Amino acid sequence: MMNIKDSKELEFAVFCIENVAISLGMNAQYVYKLMTEESDILNSYIVPGYEMLHTQGKEYIVNDIIGIMRERGVLE
Repeated sequence: MMNIKDSKELEFAVFCIENVAISLGMNAQYVYKLMTEESDILNSYIVPGYEMLHTQGKEYIVNDIIGIMRERGVLE
């Protein structure tokens, strides 16, 4: 179940998924699956962290999320 409250959070979630996919050279649909079905990163980290994360630069956000994905075992 999605915990996204408004269009700003939705846009941010899409931004994160697309930019992580680009950085990893993966399909955005696959990255979405990794963040939702293989882990709960979207709803447990990205959406709750919106207020803090969206104030950071793109490179920081992407690297932070990739780090979380590695910590949670969805990336090697």
